[in-house]
Amino acid sequence: MTVGIVGLGLIGGSMAKAFSRAEGVRVLGLDTDRSILGFAILSGAVSEELTRENQADCDLLLLATYPQAAEEYLRKEAPFLPKDMVVMDCLGTKRPICAAAFPLAEKYGFTFVGGHPMAGTHHSGFKYARETLFHGAPMVLVPPEHFDMELLERVKMLLAPLGFGSFAVTTAEQHDEVIAFTSQMPHLVSNAYIKSPTAAGHRGFSAGSYKDMTRVAWLKPEMWTELFLENRDNLLRELDSFIGDLEKYRKALESQDGETLQHLLEEGCRRKMEIDGR
Repeated sequence: MTVGIVGLGLIGGSMAKAFSRAEGVRVLGLDTDRSILGFAILSGAVSEELTRENQADCDLLLLATYPQAAEEYLRKEAPFLPKDMVVMDCLGTKRPICAAAFPLAEKYGFTFVGGHPMAGTHHSGFKYARETLFHGAPMVLVPPEHFDMELLERVKMLLAPLGFGSFAVTTAEQHDEVIAFTSQMPHLVSNAYIKSPTAAGHRGFSAGSYKDMTRVAWLKPEMWTELFLENRDNLLRELDSFIGDLEKYRKALESQDGETLQHLLEEGCRRKMEIDGR
């Protein structure tokens, strides 16, 4: 099997490392930073540079770049992709890329499946990539047809060397709605929370709660700006809901309403238990 990977950051680099360790898999890679591509080849994660010529050999082409760059690459290369190829993106939003890619796939005959590996760290870049990043992690798939079981099995087989623990199949719309809550809001809230003037003096007074709350404040601003703007309708809805709840806590504190404050805290605990268990 031959796998092409466009973008060798944390996600693309981890995929390259995992695929390169699998028996019988050849990895072709591409990155705008030539030094990263060179290091990936030198380290053995990538066999050689991905080109328009050898791209035709790929059974699977993975787009692990920023959203706009992925769409631009696909529009440019779509006429040259073989009809038996599966193309998958690894982006954090699905509506824009799927809206662009599904028509291109239909026009030129290749197969496109939206993908979102639910794994990562607050670090970015190839130097933090590791072959075990996806072991046991969920993978979200957005196929052109929801119940194409043959395609889904083919995709699972192609991705098997990455070691995903589960697969969820959804639509681009549902993906973006849920991801605004599970991924984008935590990054946004964490990034805003760390701006408190008190944060500068936290050392010696902070433990697990602080670390959990601020881990994803350390993000890649260029990428997350694109993702937030692409999903701004869903993110704004979540943000408005969150601000509304915070206002309730603030009002209870301001009025020294202990009964209401306790009720709000109990409500949050109960909600967490209902959704995730203890």
